Amino acid sequence: MRILEQHFTLSYTYPVFFERDVFHPACQRLASLFAQAGAKRHKVLFVIDSGVMDATPSLERKIVRYAEANREVMALCEPILTVSGGEECKNRPFVTDKVVEAIRIHHICRQSFVVAIGGGAVLDAVGYAAAIAHRGVRLIRFPTTVLAQNDAGVGVKNAINAMGRKNFLGTFAPPCAVINDSLFLDTLHPRERRAGIAEAVKVALIKERSFFDYLYSNRHDLALFDRRAEAEMIYRCAALHMEHIAGAGDPFEMGSARPLDFGHWSAHKLEEMTDGRLNHGEAVAIGMALDSLYSHHAGMITKSELQQILRLLEDLSLPLYHPALSRLDVSVALAEFQEHLGGELCITLLTSIGSKREVGRIDRALMTRCIHELEQAFGTERFHPDRVETVPTTGNAIDGSHFILHQHSSR
Repeated sequence: MRILEQHFTLSYTYPVFFERDVFHPACQRLASLFAQAGAKRHKVLFVIDSGVMDATPSLERKIVRYAEANREVMALCEPILTVSGGEECKNRPFVTDKVVEAIRIHHICRQSFVVAIGGGAVLDAVGYAAAIAHRGVRLIRFPTTVLAQNDAGVGVKNAINAMGRKNFLGTFAPPCAVINDSLFLDTLHPRERRAGIAEAVKVALIKERSFFDYLYSNRHDLALFDRRAEAEMIYRCAALHMEHIAGAGDPFEMGSARPLDFGHWSAHKLEEMTDGRLNHGEAVAIGMALDSLYSHHAGMITKSELQQILRLLEDLSLPLYHPALSRLDVSVALAEFQEHLGGELCITLLTSIGSKREVGRIDRALMTRCIHELEQAFGTERFHPDRVETVPTTGNAIDGSHFILHQHSSR
């Protein structure tokens, strides 16, 4: 028998910038990224979430003016491509096909850029298109929601839904850079803005007690969308998320453990069961409540810790129950999550606030009991996704200030 064995290592490095009003003529953040890619005019294809365009009517005009002011490093592909946002853009191949077709029409090559501006779903779909065209073209992400800025937008994954399964088709393709522009958050509907906080709670619960304490101490300011509290939350959550990707030794999830998916095994199923009426952050909040309760009954966290977790979620106006939860088949949902992992079942549970453990077995009867307890405790409360109707303008904008995180991982 003859064997040839190949081994090589790929290194990925990308920055995550925290800015405000990136398309202001005085801001050179985006232009500098193009300049660093080589002394030439780079074709740039902008793909923008239609919801973002509706909320910021001046955005297209600002981008055109920005491109004219920086024509020595960027050649804007016009017209700017607008795609439908929300989870629906991942449910059909239309958006991905539209982006791939635009890449072909504008002759976007591996020395060009695709700039995706939108929520997590649009970033997923556009990122997937950029990853499969020419085996990968350069992508810059502009997350425009809290959820995307503190979690999905800073990661290395792209995906679309297919065959009735969430994120069934996807790639691991790190972006060239991520730019978190806080100006976009000012236009969000309160429900979207609130749902993004759920992922910050998730990261704090499994990674860092001090971050949880920050969220708990500032929960009322966060519920009112205080800008300073929100900016700190996003920065710290993104930093912990990136630290995990680079430091956990498995950025491309070749193993079974996915500790950043705390509360997600049921959340994914709840999103499917409600046809997206329960958004991702809301579903994750319910999933965390469920798995925290299970962790308590399994003797892993104390009653006071459980109460603190539930109080935080409640005070942030996040749901702890939805009628779909009582229709959830625990065995089916766990089996589908195991298939999604691609290996043995691995569920993340809490051993304390800020500490977790991966387990390969779930007591179905106990989990079902936990579902019933959540229904009894919170099922009489009607789910009001829009209970906060306006965005208070507490706090001050952090104009002129910026932060940078650098992501580095090897494969």
